[in-house]
Amino acid sequence: MVLDFLNSYPPLLNLPVVLKSLPSYQFGKDTSSARVTHLKCRTHTMSTTTYLTPTKLVPLDDMVQRSIFFGPAEVSALRRRLSPHLRRCTTFELLAACIWRCRTIALSPNPNEEVRILCFVNGRRLFIPPLPAGYYGNAVATPVAISTAGDLCKQPLDFALELVMNAKSKVTEEYIKSAADLMVMRGRPHFTIVRTYIVSDVTHAISDNMDYGWGTPVYAGPAKGGVGVIPGLLSFHIPFKNNKGERGN
Repeated sequence: MVLDFLNSYPPLLNLPVVLKSLPSYQFGKDTSSARVTHLKCRTHTMSTTTYLTPTKLVPLDDMVQRSIFFGPAEVSALRRRLSPHLRRCTTFELLAACIWRCRTIALSPNPNEEVRILCFVNGRRLFIPPLPAGYYGNAVATPVAISTAGDLCKQPLDFALELVMNAKSKVTEEYIKSAADLMVMRGRPHFTIVRTYIVSDVTHAISDNMDYGWGTPVYAGPAKGGVGVIPGLLSFHIPFKNNKGERGN
């Protein structure tokens, strides 16, 4: 993965260099053929759906782009709205669920239409045996949570959060392998775009140890706003420090 490479690169700039692990090219899946003809794990990422009303990929009329800061106070306020058994969720899960729900309310789709959230899960720690040190290939899964727009908008935040948490919890080694098989069996289909919201967490993309000789980094994220061919489809959780010195994203 890119982040693993970025974090391993700074030591190369400090001589003498003693590499703890060389890049590994031995691990990988033969993507020319699937293991099986029947998938062991179901993924909704590339599934098709029927639309009840004429719809656009993303309604571009009156769309605006905004950056929203969530610091400790904002995250704590959201956690207090949750049922006690959900308050130990990750910050990413909480914010992803909250923004997905608010975004759906703002777009006001047909209440009976399916809406989706797609996120990225690092699967490097899920493999047995573990991926070899120095492997910088793709080990990311893209689980999807699905709801009708009506349920997502009317139910409390708990509802959206549980959908996100359940989708992430389904990612296992077999899930990732089944997703790779699906790509082969169906000719690398594109993920469903309509009514889909994609969120990527890059809050751990930088650290104070990531020094390339110019000092510690101050930003890690997309180079410009409106990333992607379709505006409004993708959001990033980016590490940020406000003018009060508070760290958040």
